[in-house]
Amino acid sequence: MTHIQTLAIHAGYSPKNGDPSVLPIAQSTTFRYTSTDAVARLFDLQEAGFFYTRLGNPTTDAVEQKIAALEGGVGAICTSSGQAALFTSVVTICRAGDHIVASSTIYGGSFNLLGSSLKRLGIDVTFVDQRQSNEELARAFRPNTRLVLGETIANPALTVLDIERFARLAHDHNVPLLVDNTFATPYLCRPFDFGADIVMHSTTKYMDGHAVQLGGVLVDSGNFDWTCGNFPEFTEPDPTYHGTVYTRDFGKQAFIVKARVQTIRDFGCVQTPQGAFYTDLGLQTLPQRMDCHCRNAEKVAAFLEGHAKVSHVNYPGLASSPDHALAQKYLPKGCAGVISFTLAGGREAGARFIDSLKLGTLEVHVADIRTCVLHPASSTHRQLNDEQLVECGIDPGLVRLSVGLEHVDDILADLAQALDKA
Repeated sequence: MTHIQTLAIHAGYSPKNGDPSVLPIAQSTTFRYTSTDAVARLFDLQEAGFFYTRLGNPTTDAVEQKIAALEGGVGAICTSSGQAALFTSVVTICRAGDHIVASSTIYGGSFNLLGSSLKRLGIDVTFVDQRQSNEELARAFRPNTRLVLGETIANPALTVLDIERFARLAHDHNVPLLVDNTFATPYLCRPFDFGADIVMHSTTKYMDGHAVQLGGVLVDSGNFDWTCGNFPEFTEPDPTYHGTVYTRDFGKQAFIVKARVQTIRDFGCVQTPQGAFYTDLGLQTLPQRMDCHCRNAEKVAAFLEGHAKVSHVNYPGLASSPDHALAQKYLPKGCAGVISFTLAGGREAGARFIDSLKLGTLEVHVADIRTCVLHPASSTHRQLNDEQLVECGIDPGLVRLSVGLEHVDDILADLAQALDKA
């Protein structure tokens, strides 16, 4: 199976003769064995298997295999949320005293996690303007830098990351590049093809696509050299696992195994079997949904750009976007369904516009089959002051519009009547 449409349906679960056609939900916290030796081999990481759902479950495992196949990775871990996926990746790689370089336009929740909560744990961060020159970006690195982070399509600034450039920058400093691929999904972009080392998603968004289930996922490319000298916890014996050395014992899967048996074991931010099942239902139609989201959004963005009451539209699919060339390189099939724009009348006009919508709904969500809108400064990014909002690439009067799968003419009609009242 090589086409992503086929993988989205079939990867991860291969029913045998007489098995259920649909992925079963293994709704059990634990699993039985007939010998102590069998369990000992599992605990010694000598054999693959399931013994406690916090560390692994047949349903969740099937979904992890599917997402790894979609992204072209060597393994994946489903987590309880996108925030949990980011937290898991950082604490698997970094310890107190380490440093991260991150794009300043990342999602507000990620910005706050790195800039506040993880700082209290002793992990520092420098936020950079991803449009700076290579020389300027290189100055953000320190001897204790251990990770670089960016988003394929930033939420909600909608800037496009130059993945190849950031991968070279990270690798020049012997650290991995982690890319949040939530908005693009592996259907529109596979960051591993451009040098990224780890990919994460909030599966709550397009992977689920129906506003049903919170979730996140980490995917390991298997390509980063953890023996480069910066990551002794990967190359020295782990006393909590009988002296396991992750690079020696698990090779290309060193990161994803360490993340599971250390971080997930200790912090427990794991997806449930039921949640994994719901995520799988969404994944099965991901390619078809993303095609429709992209085509609808392209028409909506063009309409907004030509409207007298709209002062600015952010959508990398527009030829006027400063990121259009990057979008053509990394996102040739489309730029997903999220648009942000600013009304000429400012905050008050934005409020009138949102309150006047009839089809589009005001929701603290995005990437749903239903068209929804949000004012980030008063909701998802409310914890940030105006200076931090600008640093994230967000105007205080910005409206985020997530274009759904309704007929595009109905979406356009609703926007037109609401703009008339703005």
